Amino acid sequence: MADFSLNEDQLQIQKWVHDFAENVIRPAGHEWDEREEFPYPIVQQAAEIGLYGWEFLMSTFSDPTGLTLPVCIEEIFWGDAGIGMAIMGSALAAAGISGNGTPEQVMEWVPQCYGDAKDIKLGAFCVSEPDAGSDVSSLRTRAVYDEANDEWVLNGTKAWITNGGIADVHVVVAAVDPELKGRGQASFIVPPGTKGLSQGQKYMKHGIKASHTAEVVLDDVRVPGSCLLGGKEKLDAKLARARERGTSGEKQPAMATFEATRPSVGAQALGIARAAYEYSLDYAKERKAFGKPIIQHQAIAFKLANMATEIDAARLLIWRAAWLARNGGFTHGEGSMSKYKASEVAVRVTEDAIQILGGYGYTREYPVERWHRDAKIHTIFEGTSEIQQLVIARAISGMRIE
Repeated sequence: MADFSLNEDQLQIQKWVHDFAENVIRPAGHEWDEREEFPYPIVQQAAEIGLYGWEFLMSTFSDPTGLTLPVCIEEIFWGDAGIGMAIMGSALAAAGISGNGTPEQVMEWVPQCYGDAKDIKLGAFCVSEPDAGSDVSSLRTRAVYDEANDEWVLNGTKAWITNGGIADVHVVVAAVDPELKGRGQASFIVPPGTKGLSQGQKYMKHGIKASHTAEVVLDDVRVPGSCLLGGKEKLDAKLARARERGTSGEKQPAMATFEATRPSVGAQALGIARAAYEYSLDYAKERKAFGKPIIQHQAIAFKLANMATEIDAARLLIWRAAWLARNGGFTHGEGSMSKYKASEVAVRVTEDAIQILGGYGYTREYPVERWHRDAKIHTIFEGTSEIQQLVIARAISGMRIE
């Protein structure tokens, strides 16, 4: 039976992260949004206190309740989503390694996605392509095995990659047997300094501007055989099963990673929504119109009541999914439910916050317009809202819905 009461350790961690978000992240949010650059000084400060690092990630992942990580992410993104993505972006690469690699590969490469407080490093998880976003089964990036040298040769272009090109460790999902589509894919580590990997276009985005997003170009990138996550023996066995039976019975490497991270992405959206709700609530108590605080007008009060209710509903879905991820897994698309609900709530809540602030809410002098811009990406990346609905529909029906 799930118990969503945070224990004393979790409450202390929550406060520790919130204090950093309040004192360091939020005051810097506007500046780095305007600069549209990776906020190395803020990430450095996060590393110095132990918030950015593989040890923190591993300790939160090992929590049997599953709640510590989404609780921390909510607080970080309450501070600022762009900086939050800069702090959390390497975690997706770490999740890709942890979900598909051997224990030895996890121990070797996850720490290299973070470095240490004196010399921070970054990780990037490279899946999406210019013509393959939601349809990850149609990846064109190829990985060909050079048996004579025990190397894999990667060619292709990845799109919309967080930390793409500036990361030290890139985790690349590529097609090994294109005829098998998603069942013929594998994940590869591209170590720091590998020749042939370069940054393509850097995207100038609507929101989360402090997070670096760019193309990653792979031109005859050669990586050792040991950089195939899971190892060649496991891959060969999976491909053989897929060719013989028409299915390997195993999740695609990209989808396995996204499924595991969906409650965390929901927690990101939740943090933005809560920030906007709290700010607009405080504003509504102070701002007066027609002789009284605007919160005393039903049009505003009911809007805030709905915001509070939707935020709590989203949090419960996230916590349930996070708990299930550690205690039996998803059975009815609970991970997708949490991400879908939270992302849609964040967009609505931040829009309502702008409406409550009126003309002020539409200016960059107030943070709600930035939060609205930051919220929107959560209905798009790591599975659009439509893809989440598809996953949920398949889970509840047991049928193949296209």
